Amino acid sequence: MTNLNVPKMSCGHCKATIEKAVAGVDADASISVDLENRTVSIESKLDDAALIDALKAGGYESSVV
Repeated sequence: MTNLNVPKMSCGHCKATIEKAVAGVDADASISVDLENRTVSIESKLDDAALIDALKAGGYESSVV
């Protein structure tokens, strides 16, 4: 499980964009988004760096919590 802090995530559009970015690199990933705390939990076969890169490609900087 990877837990990421995504400071600029604030709305449903952000959530959808992040989910799409992760699904683009791992279609089987399980994603849980907490808009209030601006965190994303991802169960994936990919490592943290690959997930951070996917979010960055989607326009969101993130870091491991």
